[in-house]
Amino acid sequence: MIYTVTVNPSLDYIVDVENFKTGIVNRTTAERINAGGKGINVSIVLHNLGIDSVVLGFTAGFTGTKIKNMLSDQGITSDFIPVKSGMSRINVKLRSGEETEINGQGPEITTSDLACIFEKIDSLTDTDILVLAGSIPSTLPETLYMDIMKRMQWKKTKIVVDATNDLLRNVLQYHPFLVKPNTHELGEIFGVELRTKGDVITYAQKFRELGACNVLVSMAAEGAVLIDENGKIYQSAAPDGKKKNSVGAGDSMVAGFLTGYLKSGSYGEAFKMGLCTGSASAFSEQLATREQVEKLLKKQF
Repeated sequence: MIYTVTVNPSLDYIVDVENFKTGIVNRTTAERINAGGKGINVSIVLHNLGIDSVVLGFTAGFTGTKIKNMLSDQGITSDFIPVKSGMSRINVKLRSGEETEINGQGPEITTSDLACIFEKIDSLTDTDILVLAGSIPSTLPETLYMDIMKRMQWKKTKIVVDATNDLLRNVLQYHPFLVKPNTHELGEIFGVELRTKGDVITYAQKFRELGACNVLVSMAAEGAVLIDENGKIYQSAAPDGKKKNSVGAGDSMVAGFLTGYLKSGSYGEAFKMGLCTGSASAFSEQLATREQVEKLLKKQF
């Protein structure tokens, strides 16, 4: 089973406003609400591709109940830990020419709450896959992902980490199965600006030297690069298409990669599936569907 962790899930309220202006009443031209968070996005796309998973994390208040209900309505299993103080956050994404985000804080997560999620993760087996995705609230230790991997180091559970800065850097010593930085995040960790695909390959190899088994780097319109655990390099431009939505494309790439790997056992096929799944989400107002991904696969490869 695949387990995805979203420490601070949200309700994402996405609104379109023509010619937004501050200080006056603005009216929306379109709006929708999604259950949000990187791990949740991974689980939604896995479900769309026919792969079951379980969403882990923390929820609180009426917004937390709504998140659980929305996932259940989509046929996605969750096993959230209820938090007593506060409520799950609401993130507002305002689209009017440029995209502006206002992200909520989320509930207060206590030491006992953390102990509960550690207990759930401790029960995973060697045949499971664990996805640690996204940032963590300021109330939690910055070593959270590293602490989880340290607890799991004696198991063969495959662990995927999609995070930034020290959250990602600190886990490399525990040999995650897959890490998925984007170009900016990869360069930021090493304090460099990556200008070419050759630069990306060079620093992705450094990630492998630091301990990651497989390094998948998303490059937006430039495509992606994968260096697998055997040192083989895969690279491809992105499929042709019009970008409509930036939310969840990287998470979709992770879901696509895992789906391709589980179905074929091939890193090459996993790379193709990941690239096309990420692109399918970017080309759609919603997260990628199986039909959209299969169409891009036939077109691209």
